[in-house]
Amino acid sequence: MRLAILADIHGNLAAFEAALDHAQRQQPDQIIIAGDIVVGSPDSQACLELAQRLDCPLLRGNHERYVASFGQPGAPAIWQSEQFGPMRWAFDQLTEAQRTAIGKLPQHLRLADCPDLLIVHASLRSDRDTIYAYTPADEVAAMFPDPRATMIVRGHNHIPQVRLWQGRQIVTAGSIGLALDMETTAQYLILEQIAGAWHIRHQSVPYDLEATLRRFREGYLEQAGPIARLYMREVATAAGHLVPFLRTYARWSPDATLPLAQALDRFLHEATA
Repeated sequence: MRLAILADIHGNLAAFEAALDHAQRQQPDQIIIAGDIVVGSPDSQACLELAQRLDCPLLRGNHERYVASFGQPGAPAIWQSEQFGPMRWAFDQLTEAQRTAIGKLPQHLRLADCPDLLIVHASLRSDRDTIYAYTPADEVAAMFPDPRATMIVRGHNHIPQVRLWQGRQIVTAGSIGLALDMETTAQYLILEQIAGAWHIRHQSVPYDLEATLRRFREGYLEQAGPIARLYMREVATAAGHLVPFLRTYARWSPDATLPLAQALDRFLHEATA
């Protein structure tokens, strides 16, 4: 059994196409996409349609949930703010049928032939759970209460890693479209079962980075607002900027009265000073 597990595409079509070509040449028995196909780079719709054409299992990540819920009753009011311009861009790209479809995607996957394998976006508990090397074991246990899963594969955190936990392995696949380990590549996982044992091979695939950066400049930066600039910076550098900025912005302006664009200019200036 050889599986190619792709996660966190985030609208980066050039990266998705390169990783998919590489993965298909590994002749996997199954390709699986573990969520966050949309939001980030400009091509959410093209990435979703390519994923759907593969006729492979797709999981719902937190960004699929956001887009499916955007504008619906009960959605957080802050989603209508400038801070969520990239989400609105993805929402506007997708048809109503596409938004409905991604909202109904499953949150986890089990394969009948591999009862010890569990694939999720972040965890069984939540599509936003983060796992670090230092996450306490009891906290991890709350994320994965099913004892059958001895091999757990997930996305969400964008940096490939393996966490050993209570005789089990938790493998983070890495990100196709928003790598955050300083390598501007499309990253995914080959998971192979040989003689009853799982073998892990993280993959790092070069892609046409400049093609993706051009797509940002073709209307997306202007229409999706200041946060689109941070997504572009993350793609260009393969380093985290969005979360540090949002935490800094909350400290500078707890009531969000400081204009977002002004705060971003200040943040980027101080980061390079």
